[in-house]
Amino acid sequence: MRVMAIDYGDARTGVAVSDRLGLIAGETFVIAQWDPEKLADELVSQAQSRGVDTLVLGLPKNMDGTEGPRAEKSRALKAMLEARGMRVTLWDERRTTVDAHRILHANGKREKQHRATVDAVAAALILEGYLGSLR
Repeated sequence: MRVMAIDYGDARTGVAVSDRLGLIAGETFVIAQWDPEKLADELVSQAQSRGVDTLVLGLPKNMDGTEGPRAEKSRALKAMLEARGMRVTLWDERRTTVDAHRILHANGKREKQHRATVDAVAAALILEGYLGSLR
């Protein structure tokens, strides 16, 4: 079972793909695409080329659990991916970006050095949370 986690952003989208056993994050990368339809096509292409059978899409929620405009965008992307034949699970991504910044800062990366990397790290945190829930 291979799983791909997605941290959806306006300009960049972080992606993390599990190893073949679905135990750990094996690869991370960023897709620079602002158009949701083109992004959906690219995500499907990346998933198919890696033998991914499940997509886990971050669902941004407010700290009180409510959903705002970013959550609506994630739900719209989910619908696009499902229309392309993908199985998509939404995953509460509260604090993943904050935690990703903290991890990178703790490892000596300055803000300007990790702007793109933070999206991939956030996707890895989403993937880690999802895979941990399966155990």
